[in-house]
Amino acid sequence: MGKKDKAKKGKGAEKTIAKTLKKQTNKLKKELAAKGEEDLEQVIKDLEEADRKKNAIVEDLLKDGPSRRANFSFNAHIDKDEIIMFGGEYFNGQKTYVYGDLVIYNLKKKTWLRIQSPGAAPPRCAHQAVLTAGEGGQLWIFGGEYASPSQSQFYHYKDLWVFYLKTKKWEKINATLGPTSRSGHRMVLCKKQLVVFGGYHDNGMDYKYYNDLHTFDLESRTWRKIEPAGIAPSPRSGCQMLALPDGRILITGGYSKNKVKKDIDKGIVHSDAFLLVPDKHDTNGTKWKWQSVKLSGTKPSPRTGMSVVANTIGNRAYFFGGVQDEEEDEENISGTFFNDLYCLDLEKLNFNRITLDGVKSKKEVIDAEGAKSDMVQDVEQPEASVNAEQPIVVDDGVFTLTIGPSTSGNAENANAGATGAVAVQVHFSFGYVRCTRLV
Repeated sequence: MGKKDKAKKGKGAEKTIAKTLKKQTNKLKKELAAKGEEDLEQVIKDLEEADRKKNAIVEDLLKDGPSRRANFSFNAHIDKDEIIMFGGEYFNGQKTYVYGDLVIYNLKKKTWLRIQSPGAAPPRCAHQAVLTAGEGGQLWIFGGEYASPSQSQFYHYKDLWVFYLKTKKWEKINATLGPTSRSGHRMVLCKKQLVVFGGYHDNGMDYKYYNDLHTFDLESRTWRKIEPAGIAPSPRSGCQMLALPDGRILITGGYSKNKVKKDIDKGIVHSDAFLLVPDKHDTNGTKWKWQSVKLSGTKPSPRTGMSVVANTIGNRAYFFGGVQDEEEDEENISGTFFNDLYCLDLEKLNFNRITLDGVKSKKEVIDAEGAKSDMVQDVEQPEASVNAEQPIVVDDGVFTLTIGPSTSGNAENANAGATGAVAVQVHFSFGYVRCTRLV
């Protein structure tokens, strides 16, 4: 068969898949309409239209802070003692609520200020946000997802927004050739570019994980797909991604699923690490190379959902928490949550475990830069502080929550090398509960 015939056959297969997907989507929409649930695309259009009709910026102090939520973004201001929170979701055991509010926490005043501006980005969770300097600070937001209250529909965004902190105005960036719609991806600022990696997409009938790489030039405001040399990380979402001071980018961890049988998936927790290295002779920021690396030291146990923040002045990054899932059977998952803290030396790529010393009378520690710190590396807490409390069990028929010493052998192994971490086990019994470990 010639090249043209192969190309025609490939295009024919793509059209067949597209038609099948369209039929499945239309069928799902009819089923949801019969149940009284609106189409998500229309819901989002209505939200955007209603927001455009607003004609004033409204600011209000939240006495009790923002409502409970997960999978929001949290960014430190470049010049001020402020943290900007956007979006997120909350599941109460029956319904899912997705938020689109922007709230600023003032570290000195200890106040929460909600800002509602016309033409804002629609509600979302599991998106990515990066804060850049200039013009009083700009918050760039890409992607994310919106779920229906029943979690039977998911809408993934591929839009790019910027919020100007000085003027408190939103702008939607209409740039073509960007990444496909997704959530659970990662985005960092590298020089004058936003770099997007990986992520996840779920249309309610099938899912896909990504390992593609895209950059957005903040000066020309254009997207570019990058094809680095070397062997790339496998497709994943919820990894940790850090822009290093020397221009390299570190990617480690993450989560993905593989189909084992029809309607049966197996989750994979990734513990590998890669460096994305720029070509020294490239002035356009388009030539990169993947390098597999090993992180040394006292590393966190395999897990997903760790939060990470970089301190580029001290050339360090801090990793906190995370969860390890154990699939008991097709309908039950046991999750062990952690609250341990690790420090990664961004030059040596070496991990150290950190224990916070809450006793003020103890001698302060002097760190490598000569600054005083109340953090002690590789110091175990007294055994009583971990084991004194008895396990607390809460069961509402959907979730079984166990707080305290782990009773699972696998959870005990996960805690090896993580002294001081409090294991929180959650058992999920599914009717239909989505568990994708996006972030």
